Formats: sequence, C-alpha cells, structure tokens
Amino acid sequence: MIQIVRSMASVAPLFAGWQETIIWSCLQGEMGEVYAPVGEDPVSALATLGDFTFLAGEPREELVRFLPPNRRPDYHILVPQNEGWARCIAGVYPQARRVTRYATEKTGMLFDRTRLARLAARLSPSDQLCPVNATLYQRCLASPWSRDLVAQFPTPAVFARRGLGMAVLRRGRLVAGAASYSRYRGGIEVEVDTHPACRGQGLATAASAALLLACLDRGLYPSWDAHTRQSLALAEKLGYRYSHAYPAYEVAWTP
Repeated sequence: MIQIVRSMASVAPLFAGWQETIIWSCLQGEMGEVYAPVGEDPVSALATLGDFTFLAGEPREELVRFLPPNRRPDYHILVPQNEGWARCIAGVYPQARRVTRYATEKTGMLFDRTRLARLAARLSPSDQLCPVNATLYQRCLASPWSRDLVAQFPTPAVFARRGLGMAVLRRGRLVAGAASYSRYRGGIEVEVDTHPACRGQGLATAASAALLLACLDRGLYPSWDAHTRQSLALAEKLGYRYSHAYPAYEVAWTP
C-alpha cells in the first residue's frame, strides 16, 4: 500500500540535489503531495503535483503504478531519478512515450529588464497584455489549450493570492498566456500556452516577458523547464541558460 507522507524530513534525503521546483513545492508543503510505501522508513518516494510525478530512491513498481487521488486519469508525466526508475517505468507502461525535457539553470535574477520590456511590448495594436484576474481565470479553465495556466490553483481567490499570470487578449479574446503552473517558496514554475491558431506570432514571447517582469518586481524566481526544443529556444531568448536534458515518460492511464 501507498500512503501520503506527512513528515517531509523522512523523505527529503531521497530527493537531495534534484533541482526541480515541483519537488520543492511538495517538500515545502506549498502544493502537491509526497507518497511512500506504508510501514517502513522510506527508501522510495514520489512527489506529485498536477500532471507531474517525480520518482526517487530505490525503484519500486508499486510506486510507478500508483495514481494519486484527484489526478487526471488520462495523462501523466513520470520523471525518473535514474535509469533504474526509467527501466521500471518502461516495464510497467510499455505504451509510455519517452521524451526529453530541458532544464534551465536556476542561478538567480540574471534577467535583462530592458530587454524583457522590449519583448513584452512587441504586440500588434489588436493585442493587449492583461494580468490574469478572476474573469480570465475562468476563461483559462474553459479551454483545454489554456487550462494549465491556472488549473493547479483551485479557485480564483487562491490564484490571486498565490499565483501570477499574464494573458494576451486579441480584441477581447484570450489567445495566449504565461502563468504560474505551481508555486514554491521564493518562486514559481512557468507555464506558457498559446491558442493553436495563433502560434508563431510572438504572443508567447510577449506574455512570458511580461510574466518575468512581474516576478522580478515581486522578488520571485520564474523557473523554466522546457517540454520541447522550441520552449527551450524561447527560454534562452528571454535570458535563461540551458542546464541539461533529462528523460520523462508520458503515460496514459485507462480506468
């Protein structure tokens, strides 16, 4: 059996040195949960938040099979700490798609505010940057392409208190946004999305630059892990430095 972990001191060493803010959110008790097998001093654990699960310690098939409560049953991203976990994931889910994600350095506030301001201003006259408020929160949730901009914050009030986001409106219609996928002490994990019909127009760049400026104004670090090379290229354009690539597995669960 798998149980939720209440004492993070018992599992924190398993995740030591893993520079992922989603893990930090879980260990800090800010968002997400940590799970481990029942009835033992943990030698294995998982940290989970939203679509992401990070697997640490000794590879255990029961943890790979575990779907945390209240998580989407149709899609999840499993991130192995090492190749032992990777083999375990591939064995349990042969249908899983192994992908490469790209981490950026988390080296402090090294962004060029002047450059970010220029990038944020590169919008057509029909486009407008707006902070994500309660109304835009609901509009983000209403569409599959934009829901991850706010979905980890259960209400507009919680998002207003703990989240942060910038949206691009085109003649009043939501077409792009950059926001906090999650929150940890001292920063956020950045989520960027654009309506499929509006991609390649610089909207993600403008929204992301505006979000970074808002983070800098608040003393928050905007962490960026890229799901694709295109996302990494945008991050580098904004001032991030590439750190390393790492594997992840996209898994679809069937009820």
